[in-house]
Amino acid sequence: MAFLVGVFEGDFDTFKQQFDSDPLDRRQAAKGHTLLRGVENPREIFVRVEFDSADQAKSFREKVLSSPVLDNVNVKVPPTVTELADQASY
Repeated sequence: MAFLVGVFEGDFDTFKQQFDSDPLDRRQAAKGHTLLRGVENPREIFVRVEFDSADQAKSFREKVLSSPVLDNVNVKVPPTVTELADQASY
């Protein structure tokens, strides 16, 4: 399991509308996603998109970086491919 994660700053509602419109066919490549919004700074947007493999996540990262989808946000942490190292529920 691999993830593409990034942190952005911008208008959350505008970002969400574009994200939901799925301009890069994310739903065809990914297994799911999580969007988080900062409490102290509601313009802060945390994105995690899940993929079956690191290669799929890397391929989608390239698609994101070569498109204009991030033009309307400030990129605080660029899309980064990660793997699950540990997870727990309490």
